[in-house]
Amino acid sequence: MQNDGSSSGQRLELERGSIAWTPCHIGRGTRIGENCSIGALVHVGREVVLGDECRIQGGAYLADGCVLGDRVFLGPNSTLLNDKYPPSGNPLQWQPAHIHDGAVIGGGATIIAGCSVGQNAVLGAGSTLTRNIPDNEVWAGNPAVFLMMRNTYDEKQLQLKRESSTSEER
Repeated sequence: MQNDGSSSGQRLELERGSIAWTPCHIGRGTRIGENCSIGALVHVGREVVLGDECRIQGGAYLADGCVLGDRVFLGPNSTLLNDKYPPSGNPLQWQPAHIHDGAVIGGGATIIAGCSVGQNAVLGAGSTLTRNIPDNEVWAGNPAVFLMMRNTYDEKQLQLKRESSTSEER
């Protein structure tokens, strides 16, 4: 089967300067903030809220009713669930995940229904979150546990950037 590119990989201009890449699904009643980017193969359920400047990488899944604050990053194939005892089929039982401003969710991470990720918190790649992460903490693992504070994470990230730029100069 030959793909001429006409049905995938196209940039879709959304309202308020946001974009999405095809193919993707954006459910009815979803509110998308300013300057968001939604990758290919993303599933955004119904009545989801995306704050401003969210970045959702390819293959992510956001169940109905999930809420993302401003400047949230969702890595590829991350999953936000809403049904603790699936398949209930009953929205009255759902407990959508809440991701607060500035949070980072690593690729392949899963957030179980009813959990929240605090402001500027980080959930490591491949982790499974089974309880709430407080603001400014970094968690990882299955189940996810506390690793460090966000300022330590940011310092490590900055150190790696400095080291890589130093090695490029040589």
